Amino acid sequence: MAKVTIIGGHGKIAMLLAELLSARGDAVISLFRNPDHAADVAATGATPVVFDVENATEQQLTDAIVGSDAVVFSAGAGGGDAARTYAVDRDSAIRSIRATAAAGVRRYVMVSYLGAGPDHGVPSGDSFFAYAEAKAAADTALRASTLDWTILMPGRLTLDPATGAIDPTAARSPDNRGTSRANVAEVAAAVLRDPTTIEKDVPFTDGDVPIADALARL
Repeated sequence: MAKVTIIGGHGKIAMLLAELLSARGDAVISLFRNPDHAADVAATGATPVVFDVENATEQQLTDAIVGSDAVVFSAGAGGGDAARTYAVDRDSAIRSIRATAAAGVRRYVMVSYLGAGPDHGVPSGDSFFAYAEAKAAADTALRASTLDWTILMPGRLTLDPATGAIDPTAARSPDNRGTSRANVAEVAAAVLRDPTTIEKDVPFTDGDVPIADALARL
């Protein structure tokens, strides 16, 4: 049994992941901002902890993470406001990376997106630009850290049901499928138990390759 702290615990992917981890016997701590969401989070089997990651200090994050075996960062500002996007998707993510190291926790999984990186190519006038910049900075900081990291890079997110199969060659495909949030959760659960995914990016969309087989190809 592992103890996993999920940051951004009321997000759709995070809720699905908490259910998967709880069902297999892991202890899940889910951090989320809105106290009205406590019952929803508890229903996943996770322990709900009201925690404002946007405004938390690095020490507060460290205290929240200490004792965990792994951290999953699945928080996001949700777009719309560039300042808040930078505050959550970049600054809070980077603080959580430092806090994870300070807490003595090694394993860290970041939920990013397909195409993320300093060369994302999103024009500065595009509404997606702030998110692309924020994720590029956070992912770069994670790769430069001493943590045992994995970066999940799913394609366009959908609400389709889980299939347990993905396309690990998605980054090279000119006609990418969407990626169900349920499959993202299944990939996250799988990489947490797969040390061969440490220090690897995992780009994918929905596809036809069973998740375990796809991860073995990385």
